[in-house]
Amino acid sequence: MNKLELIVELAKQQGISKPESARIVDLFFDTMTKELCNGGRVEIRGLCAFKVKEYPSYTGRNPKSGEPVAVKGKKLPFFKPGTDLKKRVDR
Repeated sequence: MNKLELIVELAKQQGISKPESARIVDLFFDTMTKELCNGGRVEIRGLCAFKVKEYPSYTGRNPKSGEPVAVKGKKLPFFKPGTDLKKRVDR
């Protein structure tokens, strides 16, 4: 399911217009994104949790030349499925 399909499904199930549904979905994703960008954590009980993992810099190697290359540290979002979601998928 992609974002547009989610918007259409929400509009259909709740009896609201597609633009209104799109605003709700955008608000949800924008709020999650802001929280993660501020170093926070987003937890939806029973479904999943999102947090930002910080990876330190390290020295890698260029695969062609074998030369050492400095790789910058980075922050990446991390998804952790909840127990209920794991059980539902495994049925």
